[in-house]
Amino acid sequence: MFCLSITTHALFAQTTALGTRIDRAAEGLEKKVIAWRRDFHQHPELGNREFQTAAKIAAHLQSLGMDVKTGVGKTGVVGLLKGGKPGPVVALRADMDGLPVTERVSVPFKSEVRTEYNGQQTGVMHACGHDSHVAILMGVAEVLSSVKADLKGTVKFIFQPAEEGAPEGEEGGAYLMVKEGVLENPKVDAIFGLHINSQTEVGTIKYRPGATMAAVDSYAIKIRGKQTHGASPWSGVDPIVTASQVVMGLQTIVSRNLPLTENAAVVTVGAIHGGIRQNIIPEEVNMIGTIRSLDADMQKTIHRRINEVATNIAESAGAKADVKIDIMYPITYNDPKLTDQMLPTLEAVAGKSNVRITPAQTGAEDFSFYQQKVPGFFFFLGGMTKGKKVEEAAPHHTPDFQIDEGGFVLGMKALCHLTIDYMEQAGKGGAVSGK
Repeated sequence: MFCLSITTHALFAQTTALGTRIDRAAEGLEKKVIAWRRDFHQHPELGNREFQTAAKIAAHLQSLGMDVKTGVGKTGVVGLLKGGKPGPVVALRADMDGLPVTERVSVPFKSEVRTEYNGQQTGVMHACGHDSHVAILMGVAEVLSSVKADLKGTVKFIFQPAEEGAPEGEEGGAYLMVKEGVLENPKVDAIFGLHINSQTEVGTIKYRPGATMAAVDSYAIKIRGKQTHGASPWSGVDPIVTASQVVMGLQTIVSRNLPLTENAAVVTVGAIHGGIRQNIIPEEVNMIGTIRSLDADMQKTIHRRINEVATNIAESAGAKADVKIDIMYPITYNDPKLTDQMLPTLEAVAGKSNVRITPAQTGAEDFSFYQQKVPGFFFFLGGMTKGKKVEEAAPHHTPDFQIDEGGFVLGMKALCHLTIDYMEQAGKGGAVSGK
């Protein structure tokens, strides 16, 4: 294994002949990568159903002479590129799935795909940029394959399904790929990933050391009262009134129980269902919601307080509360040492003024499952047209979401240089590595 220290001097592969070759190769692939992205955009597939997407990726990796595994984590594809020289194993990851969103953007490659999702007819759209991630990583695979003889290590290309979540009743995403051993054989020393952003200007890279995106938990609360006639509420126990009090009680968890100067947190009630008729007080009410946290201790406090608030408020009303909390995604946590080590690489590729620290986000990313096992660095790539106002750019997961493809070359260069610089530093004994 490689040591956990950081070298005191920067080793930038982009200043070498190898770096120049990589840059030229990436620039030469721009049109090809854009064509791939448009094809994937026009033919999106939902999580664990990325059959055609996976087939195209696998065919490309095989054409580059890689060892390729398919069907990893349902529909995932893993390609292994062995460099000409010994060194660490670097993993690069892209997610493949689309979303149940009906596209409104008027482009020649607009998605017209329709499907049924949770019993409803809907369009399918790459409304989060995963089509861009796949195309960029396919380009990176081609670039690094072209300099295979000079690579000081091995690159593992991970094309992952179901980042947005597996269908109900199924496992999927990064969790399943890790469970099936994607970080082993050979064992990964570090992993890098990017996410394009529709509200960050092209040419810009944003990052954050430590907690970058939130852990996600879901909860369900069942309030059980005593059914009675709506005209005589005193003869029953009203779970609707009780649930209303629980909703208000939950709002005090973040505002009164958490040290918000340290990290943000969110407790949201997403739905309440109860009753069937205007003059019947029902027997039970069901509530569901989401929890977002950027600190493990705060996460534990939230879980405890949800149980206490719901249980005690229900008891005070003569009702009962059943609380269930499901842990979904961990915190997306950029290893601080690895982030510090690789920051000069991003600054050299994009220009120092174009690499900026971003505030922590309460959105989530299942890249976090890889980071639980090995040091990982996840950053954001600009995908908004230069000069456009942020408020005019549609956010992710919306029908009007759109990406400026002018940022793809920078995405390729960033992942390529992170890979070769990490390998170079490992060879000098300075790379952060898993245990």
